[in-house]
Amino acid sequence: MDSQASCTCAGSAPQDSPRPVSEQKRGIWELMRPVNFGIRSAMVMSGVGAIASLAGIAALALVIMALLGDGSRLWLWMLLAAGLTLAGIFLRIYAFTISHLSAFRLEIILRTGLSEHLARIPLGHLLVNGAGSIAKVMQDDVKNLHAFVADTTPLIGRSVATPVVTLALLLLIDWRLALVALAVLVAGAVCVWLAMRNHGDMQRRYDEEKERINSVVVEFVQAMPVVRTFDDGADSFGRYQAALDSFKAVMVKWLRVSGTSGKIGISMLAPLPTLTALTAAGLVLLRGGLLDFPNWAAILLLGTGMAESLAPLMWLNFFIRKANASALRIQELMAIPAMPEAETGMVPMDASVEFDGVSFAYEGREDALQDVSFRVPSGTVTALVGPSGAGKTTAARMIPRFWDVRRGCIRVGGVNIRDMRYEQLMQSVSFVFQDTFLFHDTIAANIRMGRPDASMEEVEAAARAAQAHEFILELPDGYETMAGERGARLSGGQRQRITIARAILQNSPVAVLDEATAFADPENEALIITALANLMKGRTVIIIAHRLSTIRDADQIVVMDNGQVAESGKHDELVTANGVYARLWRSHEQARDWTLGDRSPDQAQEEKR
Repeated sequence: MDSQASCTCAGSAPQDSPRPVSEQKRGIWELMRPVNFGIRSAMVMSGVGAIASLAGIAALALVIMALLGDGSRLWLWMLLAAGLTLAGIFLRIYAFTISHLSAFRLEIILRTGLSEHLARIPLGHLLVNGAGSIAKVMQDDVKNLHAFVADTTPLIGRSVATPVVTLALLLLIDWRLALVALAVLVAGAVCVWLAMRNHGDMQRRYDEEKERINSVVVEFVQAMPVVRTFDDGADSFGRYQAALDSFKAVMVKWLRVSGTSGKIGISMLAPLPTLTALTAAGLVLLRGGLLDFPNWAAILLLGTGMAESLAPLMWLNFFIRKANASALRIQELMAIPAMPEAETGMVPMDASVEFDGVSFAYEGREDALQDVSFRVPSGTVTALVGPSGAGKTTAARMIPRFWDVRRGCIRVGGVNIRDMRYEQLMQSVSFVFQDTFLFHDTIAANIRMGRPDASMEEVEAAARAAQAHEFILELPDGYETMAGERGARLSGGQRQRITIARAILQNSPVAVLDEATAFADPENEALIITALANLMKGRTVIIIAHRLSTIRDADQIVVMDNGQVAESGKHDELVTANGVYARLWRSHEQARDWTLGDRSPDQAQEEKR
């Protein structure tokens, strides 16, 4: 074997592994670090704005004092109060401007970072986690952090600065009334604390039940065709009703535990209780000659804001928890190990493909592949066949590194795919799977995906070879027609031919086909088979086949069973060997001869003989 082919196989080479997420700094504050300056600026500016507003209120006390006196500085104090109030409004608005700009910058950073990371992790993780959960992280969770930074961080600065400065001003004006206002604040805070004492556990149960409802709703809607056909809805809707009842039970318990104390706490942190207490205490002091009217008026103007400003902190706790949960999900996705890639990639020498002692297991499951070895010579066609669950699709998906092998190695052109740059691997191998995917873009753009610089003439040539040119011309805008979401405006056979045209245009020396005709109707199947024949010309082809009649003339048939290579050879040799392939072939023959009527497949076979 040549020197390139003798590369070290997986399992013997050390791999870099990132620290577990639990060992990394986690949470919202770590993710917000790139925009910390903007966030802190917004908090400080919002706090300074709140202080300016409080100073404006204090200046109104000087206005009252001037009115009760000779009025010599009345307009000065009025201008001061107005100026401080306007300054507070301006600073508050500017704080929100800075926080929103920081939020947009953070959103760009997170979505760009997530997109780049998703491009580096093994594709298998995307299949396992599902597109829905990943889309939720990139859309909803990033949006939650945007909302937190944009709308919540200025409120934190304001909610912290206002009560502290208010208490300081009250102590400066009259310490006795300051203690009265503080007593109301403490009483309200104690009630809120009693309401929140089991908040963590109840919040966890609330989130679990809410997630359960979401899952059941999605299941119920997606299964509607089955429900309408086979079920009266009692069973499927019963699961939804059970989820609602469980959610209701958690909510009732939470309200019963925290409802009374929470309502009392919220009521006491409203302006009226503090105003009532300061009015009563101030009236007693005023009648006793221990307090003058301007100071009492200043206390009444300032005191109500101290307790009221703490109320948002309760709601901020909810937003912080929500944003922190989103941040943890983002960090978990970012913690998925990136696929190791060679710094200086090697170039394949030819179009051969070789599996050398390949073993692989999905996480938490037994081996899906066990010591799989076979070679596909350059320019030949090899079919992978076997019973369901034999490992055929897994083996095919190991070639583009959906996952990395656990032991052994896969070589393309004599080069271990782990020693190739990922771009080089994708240029060397093209894929046509059962599940087609088209972007919400033009037909031409979807065909060009493998070669963005291809000319229109090359695109049309690829479409002709894929038997797609004629139906494309019949579309409203021809090649400029939008394919729709996931190609929804095209039929399944049309989407499949577009993906074949994409692979033809890419012009890779190796093609992997995963039963590309599985879901095609007879008319489309004939066109797809012609398209595949054009794709296979001059290429090394690995085809996963369930219809054995389509691969009788393959140069090599590799038969897999229970994750291992059971046998290999040509069709006639394998039928004569009377092994796994012969059994599959007999089943295929019986199924092909099945017709409607009273005859069994065995009877039909006897009549045929």
